[in-house]
Amino acid sequence: MSTRTFRVTVRGVFDGLSGDQRAELLSAAADHDILRAAFTPEGHLSYDLAARPAFTFRFLDSGEAEEDILTATEHAEERARAWLDERGYGYKKLRSQAEDLSQAPLGKRQRREAARDGL
Repeated sequence: MSTRTFRVTVRGVFDGLSGDQRAELLSAAADHDILRAAFTPEGHLSYDLAARPAFTFRFLDSGEAEEDILTATEHAEERARAWLDERGYGYKKLRSQAEDLSQAPLGKRQRREAARDGL
């Protein structure tokens, strides 16, 4: 059985932040800019508090079977909650979306390369 790669996105909205918490997030905003967003095993947080109070965590995980995507999604949500809870940041409307990259459609270049390689 081959290893599957999962990309999990956890989105939510900051809620009830104190002035100090908001200032703390704003001071670290450059590290959490959407232009630096990446799917990583540790999870990457991005937000733009100046525009809106929404945030996105991006996690990279793997598994052996198709149903492992459910476990990966649960772990991503747990890690996002833990990060927020450790810092005392209020949040609401947490929701997740996961993608199994082995099931993702091939792009035009990938289809051309697969045809060339006889796959």
